[in-house]
Parts: sequence; C-alpha cells; structure tokens
Amino acid sequence: MNLYEHTIVARQDTSPAQIKLLAEKYSKIIEKNEGEIVQTEEWGLLNLAHIIKKNKKGIFMHFKIKGAGSVIGELEKNEAIDKNLLRFMTVKVKKFDLKANYFQKKDEQEKKK
Repeated sequence: MNLYEHTIVARQDTSPAQIKLLAEKYSKIIEKNEGEIVQTEEWGLLNLAHIIKKNKKGIFMHFKIKGAGSVIGELEKNEAIDKNLLRFMTVKVKKFDLKANYFQKKDEQEKKK
C-alpha cells in the first residue's frame, strides 16, 4: 500500500457548503477504489502565488491517503473535469507527519501547548 499526500485548490467564491460537498465527493471516490483516508485538513482561504483562472486566492484542502496508484488515477480524473477546482497535486511519501499542522493560527498553537 502506497502513501500519498493530495492537495486541492478550490475557487475563492466556493461556499463552505460546497467545500464540504467536495470533500465528501472525493472521500467517496477514494473509498470506492479501496483507498483509505488517514487525515483530512482544511487549510482555508490562502493567497495564490500567481493568478489562476482570474483568481487571486483559493481554498486549500489536504488529504493523506493510503492506497494503490489506481486510486490516485481515478481521483485526478474526476478532479480534472470539476469546474470548482483550480489545481490539484499528489505527492507520494514514505511516511505521514500527522502531528504538525502548518496552517494553524499561532493563537491556537499556543493554546494546545
């Protein structure tokens, strides 16, 4: 079983309800293809490095996935035709870092300590 980190960037005008539906849609695709979601993170609205399809910002979501390569192929095939997404990226990793949350606000990090 391979380990993957998968990030999607949705359009900045996507509503929170639509974001939740996107997460559920892609989670079902992963599970349907015998993959397993280890962790899902919503990083929120962030600035893009450059304008993509007339958008200066995007809503980022990150999945940590266990599964075969066919899971990623099916996932990316569905994401390529989704009009709400600007970009997606998958990286194969050797192990997951489940402790670090790089996009958490500093106030929340101090409360956890």
